[in-house]
Amino acid sequence: MRKAHADAGAEKADVIVALGGDGFMLQTLHSFLGKGKPIYGMNLGSVGFLMNEYRESGLLARLQAAEPSEIHPLKMRATAADGTVTEARAFNEVSLLRQTRQAAKIRIVVDDKVRIAELICDGILICTPAGSTAYNLSAHGPILPIDAALLAITPISAFRPRRWHGALLPRRARARFEIREAEKRPVSAVADDLEVRNVIGVDVAEDRSIAMTMLFDEGHNLDERILAEQFLD
Repeated sequence: MRKAHADAGAEKADVIVALGGDGFMLQTLHSFLGKGKPIYGMNLGSVGFLMNEYRESGLLARLQAAEPSEIHPLKMRATAADGTVTEARAFNEVSLLRQTRQAAKIRIVVDDKVRIAELICDGILICTPAGSTAYNLSAHGPILPIDAALLAITPISAFRPRRWHGALLPRRARARFEIREAEKRPVSAVADDLEVRNVIGVDVAEDRSIAMTMLFDEGHNLDERILAEQFLD
């Protein structure tokens, strides 16, 4: 691909072309955060939900006809047991996961109101519409249209309350997850691929100050992919 097309370099490029899988696309989004450059991915990975089909010919024509999708990340603020605070962005999801054989106990607070006093589970995640077809879908969470003004909270292997399967939040909502019995039941927080161990509290909200543009082949944009995903066997 580099032999067929001159590489202008990241600073001078009008479009960033990412060659890899969905994980590499997430890395690319983070690498060019705030740079204002649209990103066009071609799949050289396995699933490639966020990527276009890989073809070596016709790249310039595909870029000219590509359809944009604008996405916003989540902002995570995780406080560890030693008082360390880590901030990170996530374009897919922020997930909280138990670190040991002990189930996690998590209090869920939305807009300063306790919604679930104690969720006993393997973990919990909160995702963007773009991330709703990733880990969220594997955890039986809902698929969200890309332009939905919503975030999804989905429990992972919940034991109590048994009948709670998650919630949809308006995108302006502020979610807080407080870890109960944190020393006995340690939990890690993961924002895309950044992990923070032994957290005691995690605050998550959509960051509307950041917008990234992804480019998709005509007729195969992110809206269509998410819609089609809901009709697969």
